[in-house]
Amino acid sequence: MRIITANVNGIRSATSKGFWAWFSKQDADILCLQELKAHAHQLPPESLPEGYHRHCHFAAKAGYSGVALYSRKQPDVVHIGLQSIDPDCDWSRFDAEGRFVMADFGSLSIMSVYFPSGSGTPERQAGKIVFLEQFLPLLARLQTQGRELIICGDINIAHRNIDLKNWRGNRKNSGFLPEERAWFDQCLNSGFVDLFRQLYPEQEQYSWWSNRGQARSNNVGWRIDYHLCTQKTAASVREVTVFTDAWFSDHAPVIATFTP
Repeated sequence: MRIITANVNGIRSATSKGFWAWFSKQDADILCLQELKAHAHQLPPESLPEGYHRHCHFAAKAGYSGVALYSRKQPDVVHIGLQSIDPDCDWSRFDAEGRFVMADFGSLSIMSVYFPSGSGTPERQAGKIVFLEQFLPLLARLQTQGRELIICGDINIAHRNIDLKNWRGNRKNSGFLPEERAWFDQCLNSGFVDLFRQLYPEQEQYSWWSNRGQARSNNVGWRIDYHLCTQKTAASVREVTVFTDAWFSDHAPVIATFTP
């Protein structure tokens, strides 16, 4: 099984930069996209490759957020929006932003998730913390139901110092705040595995670079795009790579390959 996650920062923009020509050569079973920045009628024809099923969660606001999950195999069940799997919790503010698709294949559930960013205003950061606080119990409930989980997406948190270039200067910035990193610790302690870091504990590798200055050319980046898996599924991972030979977005695609 081969799973790609990519924040495309606009599916129309990524299409114009050759994303689908690249994807056609990847032999992927699953593709998870974040930040579509489009509604259904705006999706380019190329964005539904032959042989794939596509399921999207669009934001109410035009040109904002949105996620998609593509699969070669038709899922048994598809869940659009967090409210659909967690009706006892109020997810309305986040579902209006188009942040979640989950596909079930037997006992395995694969998610494409775009976690909120807290940058910009204190209100946005407060909303991000609410999302984190609600999301972890949801994962726990899915685990108690016997589901194996693969969470793919832009989590908007760099977990450790090694996961961003200028960690000293970002300790008070959203994405590297102590409470966000503590949440990540709690997630891993609850039975999830960061696949890239499991395989490459000392490797400095980023998945997002600011468009400001010369961040990309100087490799001043953050690793905020992940595959997080329950332990049984994580045990079968063979390789995780970050594709940086071409640029479709300010994020790089992250590719995880599992043994049969």
